[in-house]
Amino acid sequence: MRALIVTAVAAEADSVVAGLTPHPDPATPDPRTLSRGGYLVTRRDLPGLAVDVLVGGVGPAAAAAATATALALADYTLVVSAGIGGGFAPAAPLGSLVVADAVVAADLGADTPDGYLSVDALGFGRSAHLPPAELAARAAEATGALLAPVLTVSTVTGTAARAAELAARHPLAGAEAMEGFGVAEAAAAHGLPVLEIRAVSNAVGPRDRDAWRIGDALAALGDGFRALGPVLAHWGGQHEQHR
Repeated sequence: MRALIVTAVAAEADSVVAGLTPHPDPATPDPRTLSRGGYLVTRRDLPGLAVDVLVGGVGPAAAAAATATALALADYTLVVSAGIGGGFAPAAPLGSLVVADAVVAADLGADTPDGYLSVDALGFGRSAHLPPAELAARAAEATGALLAPVLTVSTVTGTAARAAELAARHPLAGAEAMEGFGVAEAAAAHGLPVLEIRAVSNAVGPRDRDAWRIGDALAALGDGFRALGPVLAHWGGQHEQHR
């Protein structure tokens, strides 16, 4: 089982790596860069699970490009989009975790006089990827996360009106972030399943930097991956047996 975990920034990757390394090994190699693209990757080997943690950049386009580059250079079993994001209150409070049962491109479409049309409705593609249901459910149970759709946006929500609009279109949504759908598109192009996990640093709504809890969210992300490692290894073992 080999998993690629894609984060946007180094702080998220550091939290993931810390969660996957409960007892740091001084002999563990430093992060390396991919031979193409200049992306930073950290490798962790766990029982039954090899993990590469990739810093891919902010936004769906950067995430898709970085993920596609990594997938072209090595064989993987699973791709995971991970990091912090905004939570839809009250279902996903600050410091909580959300595991995606759907990875949704929430603003990929068109505005019309009659309202928003998704790219699906326009006939130009898809606006959602579904992680393996059993894996997502087990991941949510192991980490104590909310199992709900995670929205991918290119512009972070900063007003009550925008939050209300997204909630009306996606009433079950648990969180929003900026990379999941890009990661999922790259994974799908390689025929690989995808999972997304987000730690909530702020509420989706009016932008209030003073209310953000980025440190708490990064700590929750690390704790989540401490619990998630065995789940990924177990699922990967089952997946390989049925191939």
